[in-house]
Amino acid sequence: MRSIWNGAISFGLVSIPIKLVNATENHSISFRQIHLADGGRIRYRKVCELDGEEVTAAEIGKAYEEADGSMIPITDEDLGSLPLPTAKTIEIVAFVPAASIDPLQMDAAYYLSAAGVPAAKPYTLLREALKRSRKVAVAKYALRGRERLGMLRVVDDVIAMHGLLWPDEIRSPEGIAPEAEVTVRDAELDLADALMDTLGEVDMDSLHDDYREAVEELIAAKAEGRTPEPARADESGGKVIDLIAALESSVRAAKEARGEEPETGEEPADRPVAKVTSLAGRKKSGGTGAKKKATAAAKKTTASTKKSASGRAPAKKTAARSTKAKKTAAGTGAGTTAKKTAAKADSKQPAKKTASRKRASA
Repeated sequence: MRSIWNGAISFGLVSIPIKLVNATENHSISFRQIHLADGGRIRYRKVCELDGEEVTAAEIGKAYEEADGSMIPITDEDLGSLPLPTAKTIEIVAFVPAASIDPLQMDAAYYLSAAGVPAAKPYTLLREALKRSRKVAVAKYALRGRERLGMLRVVDDVIAMHGLLWPDEIRSPEGIAPEAEVTVRDAELDLADALMDTLGEVDMDSLHDDYREAVEELIAAKAEGRTPEPARADESGGKVIDLIAALESSVRAAKEARGEEPETGEEPADRPVAKVTSLAGRKKSGGTGAKKKATAAAKKTTASTKKSASGRAPAKKTAARSTKAKKTAAGTGAGTTAKKTAAKADSKQPAKKTASRKRASA
């Protein structure tokens, strides 16, 4: 990797010669502007507004524009002569916990490489000191004509530096938060926690740029004269009526995406069931309607079980047979016989046959 800046890290009285190397690279696909009529490329030319002549890069310098429009030329020699200790030095000013650095301040990232064999020992000393202290170093340095703020930390066995924005370059978030007063229930927070746990962690190396891959496929198809397939419309959207239902659906979808069996939950009875657009292949959870159906099925199963266990007919039919037996017993005038007849009413023999046998025996 090509170094973009050479200097030294100032670590108290220790000076570590280093080279600055870009730690990131841009993989975005760039496009050119063309003339739609004939496909010719559109180019920008730098022209002096006084004489109308096109100028080259070697003829272009820097200047500061005053409020009245006049220009004050500033040369590289002028900037190089400024009394800045950070012109060629990354000056460490403090060691602080990493949590004290606001991520909003993060800017470009660089690797710091030891310049030569003599720099290896102090470089390693600083690296191991940062590791053991579990802190980061706050430093000041000058790059591309301005002094900047940086944060040094250890990445694997390398010292990395993140450019930081100055505190006064961070805008205040005043007026950004919702102005309406909103109350979040514990049940909603519990479901949000469940969704976070279900999504779990991710291997950052497995993430990739889907959009860039789609653009590359589009370019390849056009280069080969093929017509690219149109993207499918996303049908998973919909108007969310109930936040709880949306969270429950998200938890189920996340579990199914991870190959886990979703648990069937019950909707609280004090709120209506929301109409949320179902996800593809999503199983429906048991709500209030499902609970009623399950209760009815349970009652039917209980009645059937009682019937099979007793071996008797339902209560109404038994009562009818008992009444019929009592009438038969009254015709014979024997109270004891009536009781026996009523007892036999539940047997397999009909009541009339029982009465006839009693008369015959009499």
